[in-house]
Amino acid sequence: MSLPKKTSVPAAKAVPSLIGVEDVKALISLVAKEHIHEFEFESGSVRFRIRKDPAPAATLVPPTLVMVPGPPAAPQMLTQVSATPVSEALGIPANEPGVHYVTSPIVGTFYRAPSPSASAYVQVGDFVKPGQTLCVVEAMKLMNEIECDTAGEVVRVMVENGQPVEYGERLFAVRIG
Repeated sequence: MSLPKKTSVPAAKAVPSLIGVEDVKALISLVAKEHIHEFEFESGSVRFRIRKDPAPAATLVPPTLVMVPGPPAAPQMLTQVSATPVSEALGIPANEPGVHYVTSPIVGTFYRAPSPSASAYVQVGDFVKPGQTLCVVEAMKLMNEIECDTAGEVVRVMVENGQPVEYGERLFAVRIG
Protein backbone atom coordinates (compact mmCIF):
# COMPACT_ATOMS: atom_id res chain seq x y z
CA MET A 1 0.00 0.00 0.00
CA SER A 2 1.50 3.35 -0.92
CA LEU A 3 1.08 6.25 1.45
CA PRO A 4 -0.30 9.56 0.18
CA LYS A 5 2.13 12.44 -0.20
CA LYS A 6 1.81 15.48 2.03
CA THR A 7 0.79 18.43 -0.09
CA SER A 8 2.21 21.82 0.76
CA VAL A 9 0.25 24.90 -0.28
CA PRO A 10 2.08 28.25 -0.15
CA ALA A 11 0.54 30.77 2.23
CA ALA A 12 -1.46 33.55 0.61
CA LYS A 13 -0.29 37.10 1.33
CA ALA A 14 -3.82 38.34 2.07
CA VAL A 15 -4.60 35.79 4.83
CA PRO A 16 -6.11 37.59 7.84
CA SER A 17 -4.35 37.09 11.17
CA LEU A 18 -7.51 35.84 12.91
CA ILE A 19 -9.38 32.69 11.99
CA GLY A 20 -12.84 32.01 13.32
CA VAL A 21 -14.57 28.83 14.43
CA GLU A 22 -16.62 28.76 11.23
CA ASP A 23 -13.42 28.93 9.19
CA VAL A 24 -11.96 25.97 11.11
CA LYS A 25 -15.21 24.00 10.65
CA ALA A 26 -15.09 24.70 6.91
CA LEU A 27 -11.48 23.50 6.72
CA ILE A 28 -12.30 20.30 8.63
CA SER A 29 -15.23 19.68 6.29
CA LEU A 30 -13.00 20.24 3.26
CA VAL A 31 -10.35 17.81 4.53
CA ALA A 32 -13.08 15.23 5.27
CA LYS A 33 -14.49 15.16 1.75
CA GLU A 34 -11.35 15.77 -0.33
CA HIS A 35 -8.35 13.53 -0.92
CA ILE A 36 -6.34 15.63 1.54
CA HIS A 37 -4.77 13.63 4.37
CA GLU A 38 -3.07 16.45 6.22
CA PHE A 39 -3.56 20.22 6.25
CA GLU A 40 -1.44 22.67 8.25
CA PHE A 41 -2.30 26.34 8.76
CA GLU A 42 -0.19 29.11 10.26
CA SER A 43 -0.93 32.81 10.50
CA GLY A 44 0.65 35.05 13.11
CA SER A 45 0.53 33.22 16.45
CA VAL A 46 -2.16 30.78 15.28
CA ARG A 47 -1.01 27.38 14.06
CA PHE A 48 -2.99 24.16 13.69
CA ARG A 49 -2.90 20.89 11.77
CA ILE A 50 -5.80 18.76 10.57
CA ARG A 51 -4.96 15.12 9.85
CA LYS A 52 -6.99 12.07 8.93
CA ASP A 53 -5.91 8.47 8.66
CA PRO A 54 -6.30 6.62 5.39
CA ALA A 55 -9.12 4.22 6.23
CA PRO A 56 -10.27 0.95 4.70
CA ALA A 57 -13.06 1.41 2.16
CA ALA A 58 -15.74 0.17 4.58
CA THR A 59 -14.78 2.55 7.40
CA LEU A 60 -14.92 6.33 7.29
CA VAL A 61 -12.59 8.13 9.71
CA PRO A 62 -13.40 11.77 10.43
CA PRO A 63 -10.50 14.22 10.36
CA THR A 64 -8.86 15.11 13.67
CA LEU A 65 -7.89 18.63 14.63
CA VAL A 66 -4.58 18.80 16.47
CA MET A 67 -3.73 22.13 18.10
CA VAL A 68 0.01 22.73 18.16
CA PRO A 69 1.03 24.82 21.20
CA GLY A 70 3.91 27.26 21.28
CA PRO A 71 5.25 29.95 18.99
CA PRO A 72 4.91 29.58 15.26
CA ALA A 73 7.65 27.56 13.66
CA ALA A 74 8.91 27.21 10.13
CA PRO A 75 6.88 24.67 8.13
CA GLN A 76 8.42 21.22 8.24
CA MET A 77 8.06 18.31 5.89
CA LEU A 78 7.24 14.96 7.44
CA THR A 79 9.98 12.49 6.71
CA GLN A 80 8.48 9.52 8.49
CA VAL A 81 4.88 8.32 8.57
CA SER A 82 3.57 6.57 11.67
CA ALA A 83 1.36 3.50 11.34
CA THR A 84 -0.38 4.41 14.62
CA PRO A 85 -3.90 5.75 14.03
CA VAL A 86 -4.28 9.41 15.01
CA SER A 87 -7.09 8.52 17.43
CA GLU A 88 -4.81 6.13 19.35
CA ALA A 89 -1.92 8.60 19.31
CA LEU A 90 -4.18 11.24 20.86
CA GLY A 91 -5.56 8.84 23.48
CA ILE A 92 -9.06 8.80 21.97
CA PRO A 93 -10.81 5.46 22.48
CA ALA A 94 -11.93 3.62 19.38
CA ASN A 95 -15.59 3.60 18.42
CA GLU A 96 -17.67 1.07 20.32
CA PRO A 97 -20.59 -0.66 18.60
CA GLY A 98 -23.94 0.79 19.67
CA VAL A 99 -22.35 3.82 21.35
CA HIS A 100 -22.85 7.37 20.06
CA TYR A 101 -20.38 10.09 21.05
CA VAL A 102 -21.66 13.60 21.71
CA THR A 103 -18.90 16.00 20.67
CA SER A 104 -18.16 19.64 21.34
CA PRO A 105 -19.30 21.93 18.53
CA ILE A 106 -16.95 24.69 19.75
CA VAL A 107 -13.69 25.36 21.56
CA GLY A 108 -14.21 26.39 25.19
CA THR A 109 -14.42 25.23 28.80
CA PHE A 110 -16.60 22.21 29.69
CA TYR A 111 -19.02 22.44 32.64
CA ARG A 112 -21.35 19.63 33.74
CA ALA A 113 -23.74 21.98 35.60
CA PRO A 114 -25.23 25.43 34.96
CA SER A 115 -23.45 26.85 38.04
CA PRO A 116 -20.86 25.65 40.58
CA SER A 117 -23.53 25.03 43.26
CA ALA A 118 -26.01 23.26 40.93
CA SER A 119 -26.14 19.52 40.27
CA ALA A 120 -24.90 18.12 36.96
CA TYR A 121 -27.27 18.09 34.00
CA VAL A 122 -26.81 14.33 33.59
CA GLN A 123 -25.06 11.46 35.38
CA VAL A 124 -23.72 8.15 34.11
CA GLY A 125 -26.73 5.80 33.93
CA ASP A 126 -29.24 8.54 33.09
CA PHE A 127 -31.44 8.02 30.04
CA VAL A 128 -31.41 11.02 27.71
CA LYS A 129 -33.45 12.09 24.71
CA PRO A 130 -32.70 14.30 21.69
CA GLY A 131 -32.68 17.99 22.62
CA GLN A 132 -31.90 17.36 26.30
CA THR A 133 -29.10 19.56 27.69
CA LEU A 134 -26.05 17.51 28.70
CA CYS A 135 -23.59 20.25 29.66
CA VAL A 136 -22.43 23.76 28.81
CA VAL A 137 -19.29 24.87 27.03
CA GLU A 138 -18.18 28.40 27.86
CA ALA A 139 -16.63 30.29 24.98
CA MET A 140 -15.78 33.98 25.22
CA LYS A 141 -17.91 34.42 28.37
CA LEU A 142 -20.95 32.88 26.66
CA MET A 143 -22.47 29.68 28.08
CA ASN A 144 -23.44 27.38 25.20
CA GLU A 145 -25.79 24.54 26.13
CA ILE A 146 -24.78 21.28 24.46
CA GLU A 147 -27.79 19.11 23.68
CA CYS A 148 -27.99 15.38 23.09
CA ASP A 149 -28.67 14.42 19.48
CA THR A 150 -29.82 10.84 20.15
CA ALA A 151 -31.82 8.86 22.70
CA GLY A 152 -30.08 6.43 25.00
CA GLU A 153 -28.20 5.85 28.25
CA VAL A 154 -25.20 7.96 29.29
CA VAL A 155 -22.42 5.38 29.77
CA ARG A 156 -19.42 7.68 30.14
CA VAL A 157 -18.54 11.32 30.74
CA MET A 158 -15.32 11.76 28.81
CA VAL A 159 -14.23 15.21 30.08
CA GLU A 160 -13.54 16.53 33.58
CA ASN A 161 -15.52 19.53 34.83
CA GLY A 162 -13.71 22.81 34.10
CA GLN A 163 -11.46 21.22 31.46
CA PRO A 164 -10.79 23.02 28.16
CA VAL A 165 -12.26 21.22 25.13
CA GLU A 166 -11.57 21.45 21.42
CA TYR A 167 -13.94 21.42 18.46
CA GLY A 168 -15.02 17.82 17.82
CA GLU A 169 -13.72 16.48 21.14
CA ARG A 170 -15.85 13.70 22.64
CA LEU A 171 -17.81 14.83 25.70
CA PHE A 172 -20.25 11.96 26.41
CA ALA A 173 -20.69 8.33 25.34
CA VAL A 174 -24.38 7.44 24.95
CA ARG A 175 -25.48 3.83 24.38
CA ILE A 176 -28.17 4.09 21.72
CA GLY A 177 -31.47 2.56 22.61
